[in-house]
Amino acid sequence: MSFISFFYTQYQEVSLEFDAHFQDISKISLVLLAGSIAWIMCQFKNCLNHDIRMFAICSVYSFIRLALSTRIGKFVFKQIRRIPLVRNKIENEISKVNADLIETIHKVDKTGLFLDEIPCHGRSKADLLDYLQNYVNFKTPQYLNGRVSGAVFSNESDAEELALYQEIFAKFAYSNPLWPKLFPGVRKMEAEVIRMCCSLMNGDEQSCGSMSTGGTMSILLACMTYRNKALEKGVLFPEMIVPTSVHAAFIKAAELFRMKLILIPVDNNTFKVDLRKMKAAITSNTAMLVGSAPSFPFGTIDDIEGIAELGLKYKVPVHVDACCGGFILPFIDENSYGIKPWDFRVAGVTSISADTHKYGLAPKGNSVVLYRNKDLIHYQYFCDTNWQGGIYASATMEGSRSGLNIALAWSSLLYYGKDKYQQTSKAVVDTTRKIRDGIKAIPELELQGASDVCIVSLTSTVVDIHRFHHILEENGWYLTSLQFPSGVHLMVTLNHTKNNVAEDFLACCRLAVAEIVSNPFAKLEGAAALYGMSQKIPDRSIIREFANGYLDACYSSPIPL
Repeated sequence: MSFISFFYTQYQEVSLEFDAHFQDISKISLVLLAGSIAWIMCQFKNCLNHDIRMFAICSVYSFIRLALSTRIGKFVFKQIRRIPLVRNKIENEISKVNADLIETIHKVDKTGLFLDEIPCHGRSKADLLDYLQNYVNFKTPQYLNGRVSGAVFSNESDAEELALYQEIFAKFAYSNPLWPKLFPGVRKMEAEVIRMCCSLMNGDEQSCGSMSTGGTMSILLACMTYRNKALEKGVLFPEMIVPTSVHAAFIKAAELFRMKLILIPVDNNTFKVDLRKMKAAITSNTAMLVGSAPSFPFGTIDDIEGIAELGLKYKVPVHVDACCGGFILPFIDENSYGIKPWDFRVAGVTSISADTHKYGLAPKGNSVVLYRNKDLIHYQYFCDTNWQGGIYASATMEGSRSGLNIALAWSSLLYYGKDKYQQTSKAVVDTTRKIRDGIKAIPELELQGASDVCIVSLTSTVVDIHRFHHILEENGWYLTSLQFPSGVHLMVTLNHTKNNVAEDFLACCRLAVAEIVSNPFAKLEGAAALYGMSQKIPDRSIIREFANGYLDACYSSPIPL
C-alpha cells in the first residue's frame, strides 16, 4: 500500500477516535503530547516497524488538527516536519508524486520526439504541417462532446465562424495597439468593444475601460487601480475585502500589489458572502470590496446590491467579477430567471470584469475591465514622464499587446449579435438548471449554492466526493475539484447543451453513487487520495510543493521511450 493511501486511511480512522476522546483537552496539551510522540518515534526509530512509524506520523497529524486554527499548531507542524524521519518521508513522497506527474503529463505523447533546439535550417510549410500533426493527434478528453467542465466554451461547429477567424488572423496577426498610428483599425476596434460592453453592462456615457488578455488580467488591473487610488489618498497599507469564494486572481493581485487580503466567509446555505462580516471588516485602509456574478467555485451570485450599499455608505469602490456571467446575465430575462441587478444599474458598483473569451465565445484570450468613469481608469494607466526613451504611457500593465486578440473579440461580438447571444445564454442557463434539478433528485448528493446560472456545484456527506469524482473521471467526465469544503463542479458550456449530454452526465452521477454505496470502503490512491488528504494538512507549503511539481512537469522533457 502506498504511503499516500495509508496516510489517508489512517488519518480518517484516528481522527474520529481522537475527536471523541480529546475534544476537551487544551490545545497546548495536545501540542505537547504530539511533540512527545514525535520525540519517542525518533528515539526508537530503529526499533519500530514501518507500519507503527507511519501510524505514529498519522497520530501526530491528527492531534495537531485540533489546533490548526492557531499559529502554535502550524508552528509545531513545521517543527515536526523538520524531524529527520518525517522530513525524509515527506521528501521521498514528494519525489514520487513529481515523478508520477511527469509520467501523467507525457503519457499522451507516444512519438518519442521533443524539440530542444531551434533547427539549423528552416522548414517548409508542408513539412511543418506534417510535423504539426504529431501534436494534433494527442488523445485528450472529449471536450467537444461535453465531457469537460468549462475550458472550451464554443462548440466549434460553425464553419463560417471559423473561416471568419482565419481571415481575421491573416489581417491582424502582427498588429499592436501600442502603436495606434500604425494600427488605427485595431485602436478603433478596442474602443468599440469597450463601448459595446459598457452599454451591455448598463454603463452611461462616462463609463469606460480597456481590454486585457483574460479574466485574471482584468482582475489584476482593477485591483491595481484601487490600490493606486488608496495610495494617493495616503493609505499606506491598502486592503481588499473579498469573499472566500472569490477567484484566485484576487489572491494573486494581493500578492503582486502588496495589498492586505481580508477574506470573508460565505453563508453555509446560500454560499453568498456574509454581508455582516464584510461590513465589520471595513476600515480606513479598505481600498475595495468585491462580489462575484457568479462565483467560480459555487456558481452563486453574491448580493451585489448589498455590497454596493456598503460601498456607498463607507465610500469604498466595489468591483463585480463577472468573468463567468458577464456574457450570460445581460442576455436572459432577469425576472423569469430570478436574477437581481448586478451591473452598473446598481449605484455603488464602480467596476466590472467580464470575459469575452468565455461566454462571449471569442477565441482565447481576451477580456474587458470596465469602470464607471474616467477618474477611476486613470489610476490604471501608467505614465513615465521622465524616461530617457521619451514620455511613455500605456493603458494596461503590458506594453505591446496582440491586436489580433482585439480583432477576434470584436468580430465575435458582431458575428453573434444580441439575438444569438440570447439563444446561447438561454441554452446554457436552462441546461445548468436541468442538471441542478437532476442532482437534487439524487439523495446522496447535495448542491452548494443556487447553481442557477452556468455552474453546478455539489458535495456529499454520504459518499466520498473524491471517490465520486474519480469514478466520473474513469468514465470520461472531467469535473473541477473544490476544497474547503470538498466538492466538485461542472461549468456548463455550449458543448453541454447538445442532445443527451445532460442526461448522460446525470446517469453517470447515479452510477457513481450506486458504486460507492455498494462498496463504501474501497480505498482511494494516487491523485484522488492526495487531493482529499491535502485539505487536512495545515502546512500548506507541502501542497505548494506538489503544485510546483505539477507546473514543473508541464515544462519538462518527456521520459525517453
